[in-house]
Amino acid sequence: MTSDSLDSAPADPNLTPEKTPVEYGADAIQVLEGLEAVRKRPGMYIGSTGPRGLHHLVYEIVDNSVDEALAGYCDTIDVAILEDGAVRVVDNGRGIPVDMHRTEGKSTVEVVLTVLHAGGKFGGGGYAVSGGLHGVGSSVVNALSTRLEVEVRRQGYVWRQSYRNGGVPQAPLERGEESAETGTTITFWPDPLIFESVDFDYDTLRTRFQQMAFLNK
Repeated sequence: MTSDSLDSAPADPNLTPEKTPVEYGADAIQVLEGLEAVRKRPGMYIGSTGPRGLHHLVYEIVDNSVDEALAGYCDTIDVAILEDGAVRVVDNGRGIPVDMHRTEGKSTVEVVLTVLHAGGKFGGGGYAVSGGLHGVGSSVVNALSTRLEVEVRRQGYVWRQSYRNGGVPQAPLERGEESAETGTTITFWPDPLIFESVDFDYDTLRTRFQQMAFLNK
């Protein structure tokens, strides 16, 4: 075949684009505020929205309690599946700091639970050893829940705050009754609009925590 015949050959219709490519410009770049990014792409943070991702929510909260244990401040972690489908994690660690955060203008509890990449695992001063999503875990759990309740026992009082609809605080952190105890309790209800199922499997959690207890004792 000569070069002339190549030039005059009809174009292969299979190589012709069927439609014009979508323009990739400034308007194509989305900026997701706060926890919206987590709800938009949950798999990027917990792997999937199936059973594995659902149970990963529990692991993230428990990992924070385990970090307190590894630091020498916690010796008891209780995990319970409640009748209404929620999971409650209770530890007797130091409790999430309750003071106002110096740059965010809200309590440190709220920062930890609503701001991605906020936590005591970055600067090196909070924990020498840590696990989980390194400051992302608690806020991701909040983002993927219809409701989350936090109770902190610290500085001689019990502090409480509630969140709804993917991490929206219902009121500022409130100081309650006096208490000599320390620790953190987090109760959360996974969002059925995010997950394929919100039914936790007891055996899955038991196996995981037996392994964690053995490795961290």
